[in-house]
Amino acid sequence: MPSNEPLSNGNGATQEYSFPPGIHVPSLTWFKNDQNQDIDWEVQEKHFEFLISNGLHGIVIAGTNGEAATLSSAEKTKLVQKARKTAQKLGRGDLPITLGGVAGSTRDAIQQTIEAKDAGASAFLALVPSYFHFAMNQDAIVAFFQELADASPIPIVLYNFPGVVAGLDINSEMLDILGKHRNIVAVKLTCGGIAKVARVSASFKKSEFVALAGQSDWLIPALSVGGVGTITGVANLYPKTCVHMFNLYQSGKEDEASALQIKLSVTEWGFGKGGINGTKYVVAHKRGYPESSADCRRPYPRYVDEEKRKWVVNQVSGLDEIEASL
Repeated sequence: MPSNEPLSNGNGATQEYSFPPGIHVPSLTWFKNDQNQDIDWEVQEKHFEFLISNGLHGIVIAGTNGEAATLSSAEKTKLVQKARKTAQKLGRGDLPITLGGVAGSTRDAIQQTIEAKDAGASAFLALVPSYFHFAMNQDAIVAFFQELADASPIPIVLYNFPGVVAGLDINSEMLDILGKHRNIVAVKLTCGGIAKVARVSASFKKSEFVALAGQSDWLIPALSVGGVGTITGVANLYPKTCVHMFNLYQSGKEDEASALQIKLSVTEWGFGKGGINGTKYVVAHKRGYPESSADCRRPYPRYVDEEKRKWVVNQVSGLDEIEASL
């Protein structure tokens, strides 16, 4: 999936990318406060409009922040369609939309990629299947992704998040193998492995396979060793700040980018420690969404402790003035 927004490589030429560079947001999913916790489509559309209208380079539907494990296939399809329709309405019909998936088998994962393509997604973000984690050795993990990529009608983005897959890690040896597959275009490193970013850069051209930071609090370090962007939950509230930081670095203003990175790292900790329920609470609080739509799908606990609520609002608010100024 070569990027439709090539960037200058510094000498006047443009660089092609296997996956669009920049800031991609894993959109939150908003639910009604009723027994079924159906998606609150009014709030969801409002949130899509906010994200897409503020210059983000791509959107991820049903990532971890989007509560992928709780969503049905039909819901994920409708979320992609809503996001695409919103992008078209805002004049950004070619916005890259990546759909996340959680699958227990290769068969199911392949079917999810077909559904993602039919829904209008540009790429598929794939975790390691982990129910049988005790059997998933390196060969099994590599074979899973290769078979998935062989069958998928859209490009695959590897999702390395050991914390949600029983500690299974896509190491650099696996990345060296998997990055050579023509339909595996990127890896999201929520493991925080900046050395993996460097090793990907050493092994592959950016038109072949690229690495993305899994959080925005190490975006500038990742860019400095050849990373191309991030998939960050912080962009659910501060999209312009995230894009501005990326643009500063790309334009050679590295000191300014690093200074903003330091400020953003404080906010990122609020999102990280707050968890998905804390993230949804603070985004709803600051965006004026109904508090009743901010709960995660059960059994994920509600974020109701008043001290925690005050803490997360205070922790993230350091970027308010910067966001408002952009």
